[in-house]
Parts: sequence; structure tokens; C-alpha cells
Amino acid sequence: MLHSFRRDSRGTAAIEFAIAAMFLVVGLLNAVDLGFYQYRRMEVENAAQVGAQAAWKTCYDQSTMLPATQNCSGLNTAITTAIRSTSLGTAVSLASGYPTEGYYCVNSSNALQSVGSLSSKPTNCSEAGNPDASPGDYIQVGVTFSYAPLFPGVTVMSVWGITSISMTSWMRLG
Repeated sequence: MLHSFRRDSRGTAAIEFAIAAMFLVVGLLNAVDLGFYQYRRMEVENAAQVGAQAAWKTCYDQSTMLPATQNCSGLNTAITTAIRSTSLGTAVSLASGYPTEGYYCVNSSNALQSVGSLSSKPTNCSEAGNPDASPGDYIQVGVTFSYAPLFPGVTVMSVWGITSISMTSWMRLG
């Protein structure tokens, strides 16, 4: 009886398909989870940009409001309201220590370089190698969002242990 059972090949294709399908499903779940993470990451980046735009809109009067973190009343409220008006709603929040502000110039590598604190505005951008330019007042808004994978314990997103997404955005105020 055992000998005839070993030679019986009925159902082997179904077993092979089940094994192969398991690998295909795990791959599909990983693709979906990774895509969902990237989508959420873009939403968080958008929330940071919306927050920076709200800072500019709230504190655009350069003569009386700058530096904004010191002179613009309602700045944090405007930023928080703006970031929560995005599709993430109350799940996104202003990151600790933000907004930050300072004086920056574009250096020879075409990157922003800090040239002064809010207490001492430099007269030009010579520290950044561009003495003919004037420094700009830039505000940086950081946001954070708690992230949970769609398929915990199954996909690489849960293995990587990503529990939050944080993004920052810059805006020149003056």
C-alpha cells in the first residue's frame, strides 16, 4: 500500500502551484506595502511644504514680522493648522524643535549655507563666498507622522522597523 501511494502523482501540480503562489503573494504584499510607504512619505513631505507656505503667508510682512519665530504671533498655530489640513489630518504633527529660522546664503556649490543667527543678521554673503549677495531669512518646518506597515510581520517594511516618517521643508521669508 505504501508503495502505490509513493508512485501516485495526482495532485503534485496543485502542491507545486501552492508553493510557487506563496512566494508570488509575499512578493506582491511587499510591493503593495512599499508603495503605501512611499505614498505616505510623499504625503508627509507635502504636509511639511504646506506648513512652510503657511509660515510665509502668516508672516509675509517683512518690515514688522521678521524674524518670524520671534515677531510673528500665531506662527505655530498657523503651521499646525496648515499641516493638519492635509490628507493626513491629525495624524501628522509639527516636529519637536520646529520651526527654526536663520540667515542663509547660497554658496559656490549652490547649496544653502548658514551665515548668521537671528540675533545677528550679516550684511552680505561673503562668508558663503558670494559678497555681492544679501542673506535671506529662511524658515524650516519639520513634521512627523507615525507609520505602521500594512502587513506587519510579513513584509520587509515591518522587518526594517520604520515607525515614523519625518520630513522638513524650507521657505525664504525675506
